[in-house]
Amino acid sequence: MGQELFSISRIDTKRVLWLMGLMFAMILAFQYFELPYGFSLSSLLSAGKVSVIGEGSSHSPVSDPKSKTEIVADTPLEEQREDEFVPEEDHTLKESLELDMDNDANKSSSSGDSMEPVDNSTVDDESADGDLQGNNQSFDGKDSSLQNDSIGINGTESYVSTLGYNNHSGDNFAASPAVPPTSSSSLIVGNTSNIATNTSSHNVFVGSNAPNTSDKPDKSEKTEQWRRNDNTSKNKSVSEEKKVPKAPFSGVYTISEMDNLLFESRTSNSPLVPWWSSAADQELLQAKLQIENAPVIDNDPDLYAPLFRNVSIFKRSYELMESTLKVYIYREGERPIFHQGPLQSIYASEGWFMKILESNKKFVTKNPRKAHLFYLPFSSRRLEEVLYVHDSHNHKNLIQHLKNYLDFIGARYPYWNRTGGADHFLVACHDWAPAETRKYMARCIRALCNSDVKEGFVFGKDVSLPETFVRVARNPLRDVGGNPPSKRPILAFFAGSMHGYLRSILLEYWERKDPDMKISGPMPKVKDAKNYLWHMKNSKYCICAKGYEVNSPRVVESILYECVPVIISDNFVPPLFEVLNWESFAVFVAEKDIPNLKKILLSIPDKRYREMQMRVKKLQPHFLWHAKPQKYDMFHMILHSIWYNRLYQITPK
Repeated sequence: MGQELFSISRIDTKRVLWLMGLMFAMILAFQYFELPYGFSLSSLLSAGKVSVIGEGSSHSPVSDPKSKTEIVADTPLEEQREDEFVPEEDHTLKESLELDMDNDANKSSSSGDSMEPVDNSTVDDESADGDLQGNNQSFDGKDSSLQNDSIGINGTESYVSTLGYNNHSGDNFAASPAVPPTSSSSLIVGNTSNIATNTSSHNVFVGSNAPNTSDKPDKSEKTEQWRRNDNTSKNKSVSEEKKVPKAPFSGVYTISEMDNLLFESRTSNSPLVPWWSSAADQELLQAKLQIENAPVIDNDPDLYAPLFRNVSIFKRSYELMESTLKVYIYREGERPIFHQGPLQSIYASEGWFMKILESNKKFVTKNPRKAHLFYLPFSSRRLEEVLYVHDSHNHKNLIQHLKNYLDFIGARYPYWNRTGGADHFLVACHDWAPAETRKYMARCIRALCNSDVKEGFVFGKDVSLPETFVRVARNPLRDVGGNPPSKRPILAFFAGSMHGYLRSILLEYWERKDPDMKISGPMPKVKDAKNYLWHMKNSKYCICAKGYEVNSPRVVESILYECVPVIISDNFVPPLFEVLNWESFAVFVAEKDIPNLKKILLSIPDKRYREMQMRVKKLQPHFLWHAKPQKYDMFHMILHSIWYNRLYQITPK
């Protein structure tokens, strides 16, 4: 009897083991085919990794990862370091934004300069010239600037309410994170073969022509000494540190190398394929084909050919934009961060573009299914004014605010997730905009005033936004014009505050050193005298030296006052770079060549100078804001560059 029971138990044990093995195999098969992250715990508990498949798509992003756009939420910002301290280096608090993006960063600075985002803090003093009245006039003509005191100690009380929704876990919109799959320490957008990123967010090199930092250019003895002083011990006192301007050494792209990178982006770009095709996509592909086969233009009364890379292609593209382009503007988002921007001061470009586009009936559509582009209508300046907590040295809430907005529209509409944001665009002129948008808006077309190659500007996708200083919002054309070449007795002119490291070097070599070189710090604000504007209108060359960042309103000011711009700002991508031939009307001087500035300018023949000055004058209409936009003006030029770059970011499904 006992032997029989033992035999039965052995048989039952084998059956149990066999059944357990079968169940285990079924579980593995289920996990492999049904769960997106390979095993049950990581799939069921992955709050930070939600894969969203666009509507109308029956394919899995795992089965064809290269041909699909996978929308994955990044780790919540709350999991990042809480003990962040931002080095007080330059106005922009650049390291603060990069610490917000990179959990592994561990940077510090001994700079004693206090750089707080107070009103007009980045305004070049001489650009203001005493004409700016009020603070960034809003669309209704009233002063709508908000004080940080109303935000609360954490700066988050109003940053949710201004969106028009609350970011609680129970809200239905939070279920569909709308975030491109980017890493906080590595950014790859568009043509991944042309973008090599360093683990440090300071060094983002695009294309195969990344500079070799081992081949350092020769510098003068003074400049070399300044470079060595830049690496002084952190034990120096605050007063000592203030005396030494700081500039991290990095590789430098020449303007011709930037041309090559733009060409490479056009010829070797591998755009992301949308989840599903649309009629708008097909219209863009047809437009691209027509542009590439544009008829040759011999003479156009409205367009001066030497100003453009290819005037025939530009004209055909512009015509197709006028007849084809439809833009959908998201209604979501409350003022003042959304749907309202500054109309004067140095951030006016984002406000004027927003104002004109939102009132435009030709390009704007209320049917998103017909849209070729989607506009994210936020103001980077208002974002800083409303949400940044004075003296906090922390920008997490600004970045989180934009992420909340993307999550919201990504859950409400299918369009962001269809392309991962590749057919969306933003227009932002604040210095912090590149760092605030490069994580969650990495695939968007970004029109940025701070168009710095080493800060992640992507050729062929991003647009260099002209930084225009509008003194009076009711009359943006005030003071436009200048003297002819024969009545410009001053060789070169610069005046401004000592923002950043470069201007200190400029003044060290040229302030009060040569009567032909009117180089100085801030000028006294006087009227009806030889003030800032008088000098720009009476100088042959206007020095556009970078401040805290690569961009400067002096570039556009030079064009408005018909002065040949001399751009001294390494790695600065000049405005509307994809269509304009900047070397035909501007002079580019490397920062290391400041000691030879006068020699470089005098080496330009008078005939060549007069030719460039004439071209600057002909270029002027393309850099003017009009209350009622005109053909080929600033508004249309910015919109065209966004449209043109989108054409080369699309591929047939």
